[in-house]
Amino acid sequence: MSTPPAISAPAAPNPALGAAPVAIPHTHTEDAVAIFTGVLLISVGVAFFTSAGLLTGGTAGLAFLLHYATGIGFGKIFFVLNLPFYWLALRKLGRAFTVKTFLAVLLLSLLTELQSQFVQFAQLQPLYAAIAGGLITGTGFLVLFRHRCSLGGVGIAALYLQDRYGWRAGKVQMAVDCCIVLLALWTVEPLRVAWSIAGAVALNLVLAMNHRPGRYMAV
Repeated sequence: MSTPPAISAPAAPNPALGAAPVAIPHTHTEDAVAIFTGVLLISVGVAFFTSAGLLTGGTAGLAFLLHYATGIGFGKIFFVLNLPFYWLALRKLGRAFTVKTFLAVLLLSLLTELQSQFVQFAQLQPLYAAIAGGLITGTGFLVLFRHRCSLGGVGIAALYLQDRYGWRAGKVQMAVDCCIVLLALWTVEPLRVAWSIAGAVALNLVLAMNHRPGRYMAV
């Protein structure tokens, strides 16, 4: 799951509109509310996927595969898988982004472990779960990215590549997510893998359309 927000360059001044807009930094309270909101949305999306027997992409998808193979709790695996990426985040994206990402990963790990106590689905159609879960999860990621935060792993790498080379984070994330979901062909029936890919596409379309250089300044 499976990405900080790219730091978009300030918009070029438009003679017809006057000076370029000035970016106003988010307050700590706004960041805290945004992190909670984004992670909560993502946890709901994960509940959709898991209740329908689907997979997700990114580090979360890899954590699910390892969870199914080893029986170790998803939250524990997800937290450990993200540890190596904090070095990249600290070196390339700054201390503030790294701290917020660490807290978001920790919160998601806790919420997913407790999710069954908060929400359960008696029946969930797989294709609906894939699309709805993907859109909900993508919106959660978008909230995090716009407050310079992510859920680590592939997200950190994708956002760094967008900042460094201008590659859209959504497209990078989508490619990696689809590859991770395809790995599930070893253990999951092909139809469920197909639904999972649909979910990954829905998730990353939200990012590709709404999170790109020039569209939003994350400060």
